[in-house]
Amino acid sequence: MIWHLIAAIFAGLGAAGIAMVLRMASGKRLPTWIIPVFGAMGMLGYQISVEYSWYEHKQQLLPESAQVVEVEHDAMFWRPWTYFFPMATAFSVIDEQSMAIQKQNGERRVEFLLYYFEKQVQDRVTTQTWLMNCTNREMLPLEADTRRPLLEHSRRLNEDAPIFQAVCQDA
Repeated sequence: MIWHLIAAIFAGLGAAGIAMVLRMASGKRLPTWIIPVFGAMGMLGYQISVEYSWYEHKQQLLPESAQVVEVEHDAMFWRPWTYFFPMATAFSVIDEQSMAIQKQNGERRVEFLLYYFEKQVQDRVTTQTWLMNCTNREMLPLEADTRRPLLEHSRRLNEDAPIFQAVCQDA
C-alpha cells in the first residue's frame, strides 16, 4: 500500500513536471494553475490504472491449475467512471489440484476448494470447501473442521453454470 502511495506521488510530480515544461515552452502564456491540475490528473490516472488492472494482476499470480469461474464487476458512486466502465471487484477460483473425486451409488461427487478474492483496502482471500454432486447438480458447503455437509446452504446449479462446468466437465 505504501508503494502505491509513493508511485501516485511520483506520477503526480511527473505530470506536474510535464506541465511546467509546457508552460516554459509556451513562454509562460499558459496559466500557472495548469501545474497542479496536471499533477492531480497524473495521480488520479495512476490510481485508476492500478484499480482497473487489479484483476489481471491477480489472475497472473494464480497457478496454471486454477480456473476463474466467476468475476464480479461493480460501480461505485465515488468513482463515477465505473458506471460506464464497471471495475472487477471480486472473483472466484477453483484449483483443479484441490479436487477429490468420489463415485458412490453411480453418482459422481467432487469435493473442491473455492477461493474468493475480494478487492478491498487490503486484498482479502477466503476459502470454502464444497461438495458437488455432478449427477443432480447439487452443491453444498462443508464445515471447515468436521467436513460435515451444511445441508441448509445447499443449492442446485444450472448445467451452464461456470462452477458446474469447471468441476464436472468430464462427468
